[in-house]
Amino acid sequence: MSEMTEASMEQLQPKPRSERIRFRGPAPEEGKLLHRLVDEGGTLELNTTYKYVLFADHFAGTTTVAEHDGEIVGFVSAYRPPSHPDTVFVWQIGVNPRMRGRGVARGLLEAMVRRPGCRGVRYLEATVTPSNLASRRLFQSFARHQGAPFEWSAGYPGELFGAPGEHEPENLIRIGPFTAGATALS
Repeated sequence: MSEMTEASMEQLQPKPRSERIRFRGPAPEEGKLLHRLVDEGGTLELNTTYKYVLFADHFAGTTTVAEHDGEIVGFVSAYRPPSHPDTVFVWQIGVNPRMRGRGVARGLLEAMVRRPGCRGVRYLEATVTPSNLASRRLFQSFARHQGAPFEWSAGYPGELFGAPGEHEPENLIRIGPFTAGATALS
């Protein structure tokens, strides 16, 4: 029997409660915390505080937060387009910089599709700029983990967001259909 190092023993131990991430729906009063997380994170396009309050209220069934030691450390704002009720559209995913690289973003997506607000969802969509490789990799990882197809196609041309050359196009990511049990289908 080989001798286990202290590091490998540590990996086998359950994580202390303070290391666990809890995924849940947001409350409207937490909208300002989501706004602050985006503002301090520095990578996402900052929307008004009002938008985050609305997502935490009107779309609380699909918008999901990650909590660590009582602090919100990440969120995914999402909704189900009325014209595509079998689809959840991800607006933004934000993770506190000190929590990045810990699987929080993928955990948010996985928790979101299993929430009752995603009952009947077969597809996940989002738009991502061509230069945002981290987001594309996140969605590819999520698709692989779900065993679902991943598609990358034209979405919205950059000119819709301002003068030509001011904004990259927002290409469409489509994941699905999900396999049975991957979402809150029942």
